[in-house]
Amino acid sequence: MQYTTLGTSGIRVSRLCFGSLTMGPLQAGLSIKEGAGLIRRALELGVNFIDTAQCYNNYPYIRAALKGWSGEVVVATKSYDYTAEGMALSLEEARREMDREVIDIFLLHEQETALTLAGHRPALDYLLEARERGLVRAVGISSHAVEAVRVAATMPEIDVIHPLYNRAGLGILDGTREEMLAAITLAHTRGKGIYAMKALGGGHLAGEARAALEFVLKTPGIDAVAVGMQSPAEVEANVAWCSGREPGEDVLSRLQARKRCLLIEEWCQGCGNCVRRCPQGALEVIDGRAVVDPERCILCGYCAGACRDFCIKVI
Repeated sequence: MQYTTLGTSGIRVSRLCFGSLTMGPLQAGLSIKEGAGLIRRALELGVNFIDTAQCYNNYPYIRAALKGWSGEVVVATKSYDYTAEGMALSLEEARREMDREVIDIFLLHEQETALTLAGHRPALDYLLEARERGLVRAVGISSHAVEAVRVAATMPEIDVIHPLYNRAGLGILDGTREEMLAAITLAHTRGKGIYAMKALGGGHLAGEARAALEFVLKTPGIDAVAVGMQSPAEVEANVAWCSGREPGEDVLSRLQARKRCLLIEEWCQGCGNCVRRCPQGALEVIDGRAVVDPERCILCGYCAGACRDFCIKVI
């Protein structure tokens, strides 16, 4: 496993970060025992970086995985809170539920514009105070938007940025892949630690996973990449690819045998773009939300490119 430091934060992490969203209640729904086992397997293979968020509802998975583990682990979490009072409660929840005295990285979740950053200023100020008190090591933002990354790059108090970036440009709210890279490059030159998300485009690039991961990891300015993992085979394959190796045949066989399906997130607005783009006629809008017919869906990924809100994932 390769390791690096997140910008000028002094925090040393594996270049592969365990993205915990997909294994938990919001997507795959693995049990705490199963999810903790996946995290533990990643730790055993050299991963020391875990990404989570308050809304993922999986702090107990991380607590169980880390119980008895003696190695160094860096945990990043996020909250949508915009008040100081709310952020104080969120920080204490993270510390309590994951049994961590210090949260390594705490981010404002899904910032979009200069206005949303301004609206979350009281929460950010609380995190900065918590950093001074030693309860948090680094603060920052996560974002799917070029503007938010660009603005955060100019803020000296921001340590870490968690931007959406993949070779297809899937999921960027307000620009192109090239524009997001320009914002990331600016942030990196200003000393921000950068760990990317959605390198596999919400699962739509899983069929070209090695190339997709290499593309992101070889991008100048990106320190690490968070990848969602739902099975031991995915953990082992991603560790191999991010270490410059090819997984064993048994691992690849288990990956290929895994059945995947389309997930429509609950924030779908029912715009119908995906329905019109689907060449298989596998999608329709029912009661204001897109619905997939799994018998007709071939996971071609065309719908993802048409979705304006990145609601469609492959799990």
